[in-house]
Amino acid sequence: MEENRISFKTIDEYILQFPIEVQEILKTIRKVIKEAAPDAKEKISYQMPAFVLNGTLVYFAAFKNHIGFFPTSSGINAFKKELSEYKGGKGSVQFPLDKPIPYELISKIVTFRVAENVKKVESKIKKKSSK
Repeated sequence: MEENRISFKTIDEYILQFPIEVQEILKTIRKVIKEAAPDAKEKISYQMPAFVLNGTLVYFAAFKNHIGFFPTSSGINAFKKELSEYKGGKGSVQFPLDKPIPYELISKIVTFRVAENVKKVESKIKKKSSK
């Protein structure tokens, strides 16, 4: 289990550990997220690629048989119907590596999360200014 101790500093480092086919999927997911959230910053959090903009937007990670996508529970709930064919949990979904990755759906979820985080910040600003 020595490989679990690797500490990644960048998303590029994270992606490079996987086979070429998986690297291509991860690079495409990264590109889709960047296009949907051009102002978001990249980071490694919990040893996974993450994007933040007014708080965490999404995480993603590669596993043996799937790509894990973590848009928080609100991102999952908002797209429950579209995600129903995939395995998942409260704040996560698994996209099997042997099926096409739903990049367009990922883009929609990221766009939703951006709007959600912006709204959260705006409501905090309103609360402060009304005091």
